[in-house]
Amino acid sequence: MASTPTTPTASSAATAPPTLTLKAGTSWADAWQRCLAVAPEAFQDDRVLNLWNAAWQADGRALPAASPVDGSPVAGPPRLDLGTARHAVRAALDQHRAWRHVPLPERRARVGATLDALTEHRELLALLLVWEIGKPWRLAQADVDRAIDGVRWYVDGIDAMVAGRAPLDGPVSNIASWNYPMSVLVHALLVQALAGNAVIAKTPTDGGVACLTLASALAAREGIPVTLVSGGGGELSEALLRAPEIGCVSFVGGRYTGAAVATAVADLGKRHILEQEGLNTWGIWNHSDWDAFAAVVPKLFDYGKQRCTAYPRFVVQRQLFDDFLAAYLPAVRTLRVGHPLAVEHPDDPFPRLDFGPVINAAKAKELRDQVAEAVERGAVPLHRGRLEEARFLPGQDTSAYVQPVTLLDPPPSSPLYHAEPFGPVDTIVLVDTEAELLAAMNASNGALVATLSTDDRATYERLAPQIRAFKVGHGTPRSRGDRDELFGGFGASWRGAFVGGELLVRAVTQGPVGERLPGNFPEYHLMP
Repeated sequence: MASTPTTPTASSAATAPPTLTLKAGTSWADAWQRCLAVAPEAFQDDRVLNLWNAAWQADGRALPAASPVDGSPVAGPPRLDLGTARHAVRAALDQHRAWRHVPLPERRARVGATLDALTEHRELLALLLVWEIGKPWRLAQADVDRAIDGVRWYVDGIDAMVAGRAPLDGPVSNIASWNYPMSVLVHALLVQALAGNAVIAKTPTDGGVACLTLASALAAREGIPVTLVSGGGGELSEALLRAPEIGCVSFVGGRYTGAAVATAVADLGKRHILEQEGLNTWGIWNHSDWDAFAAVVPKLFDYGKQRCTAYPRFVVQRQLFDDFLAAYLPAVRTLRVGHPLAVEHPDDPFPRLDFGPVINAAKAKELRDQVAEAVERGAVPLHRGRLEEARFLPGQDTSAYVQPVTLLDPPPSSPLYHAEPFGPVDTIVLVDTEAELLAAMNASNGALVATLSTDDRATYERLAPQIRAFKVGHGTPRSRGDRDELFGGFGASWRGAFVGGELLVRAVTQGPVGERLPGNFPEYHLMP
């Protein structure tokens, strides 16, 4: 008997996922053509250029690169050799010696003009961040805006900050991770220049080269003495870290690389700012406001927890574990993941997502392998999002996407027990005493931020000073901060001068003879 073809019922058609398309005008090709039009001196055909000796240079070996969004080709970094990097550093010293004598009102005017140019092209800068490092549109725009607004605060208040102080003897060398090209790296470059220093930046290997190139082009047009070079960290370290011309090293990245940088600068007695990772923890002790906690859980997954101030570890009082799960699990199930530019209709607004891909397919595989290994060794999976529930274009490469995962009691042998995963993986540790709570919250020998949720203010005041984090929130997350908010780290999470507010300017200027900067140095630790 022949079968009769069936047609979808109204209910099944209503629940079928929509077919998505790319938002109009947001392709990588669109973004690249806009870069060529805005800054033709810095973008050439299908590659970006290096900027040194106050000129754009078509040197270096351009490496292939792929967008984490869909695996498609994007501009790769034009990697320099050590010899050329040395020439670039020497040229930066010449720029520094001239710039340090430029009157402050003129420096302020040039940095202000740069901020105006960044504001004019903020949407293009944000679109580049989407393609190069996978940020959803909302977070990409926020990264650009925080850079602009943060530096404007310094422009308005720089007179008092540099009073009685002088620029360094050499340029500031900046080596930063890929996750915040604008609000961390460009922000730092412009404040350092405002304070009277020439600045050098190495583009992150994993992404952000086009965004940084455009921002540097806009700054260079206004006469800011910026050098932008690409290359391997190990290959260029002799020039960017050890060169006698360098006045200060500013580093943002992981502990392994940071330890090598710390050794290099300590041996040379060089001014340094080294922000390194730590396992930021959220403690739960005698807590009952679960509605407030549930409301903040999705926000903790912004950008897939690829942030230095992300909270990947919850330390929970055992007798509250059922209440914790009742608040946490429904909240984590609301997370929206997918292609940051995928919409139902080309003219629809940008999708509101909590996060898109992690930085690349290799990182996604590393996270999946770490989770699988932890479960094999005894961790209990409490939640695993399904990739098929994410928003993707038909047939797109999804190899860099990881849905949220939550594990209970990762084994001590797992990297997830003691290190920051830098991805959407939460781990939970149960404790029975305050001593266990503090030990678990201090598992990584220092962190940048931490939070303790407890109903009793006196309990918070007693325990918070024993948590080895630079900032400790009471039931609310802490961030890197903006404008006048200070920032640093305890233990192995930070080496050198603290930053934020006036401290950032103090870190890159010279004060009175014998001045001891607030920071974490080999010979002393001084809080602000």
